[in-house]
Amino acid sequence: MAALDLFGRRWALRILWELRDQPLGFRALQQRCDGMSSSVLRQRLLELLEARLVERGTDDSYCLTALGKEACDKLAGLHGWAERWAADLNQ
Repeated sequence: MAALDLFGRRWALRILWELRDQPLGFRALQQRCDGMSSSVLRQRLLELLEARLVERGTDDSYCLTALGKEACDKLAGLHGWAERWAADLNQ
């Protein structure tokens, strides 16, 4: 239930999704997340850091931990399902 609570928070999944391929700095991450407010981004990053899904790189960028990568791998199945669902809705 704790994971569902964390993932259900606004922007949390989007942040993980945007970090899935490469580390990003704060501003780059904010831009990829459609310019979400900096205060919300800071709060979500703090929560994801505390949950050990995200970590800070040596260059102050944010990247996924092994647990974060595993979570994204699991979410990829949901992404595939969502694409099929959207296609069905458009028929």
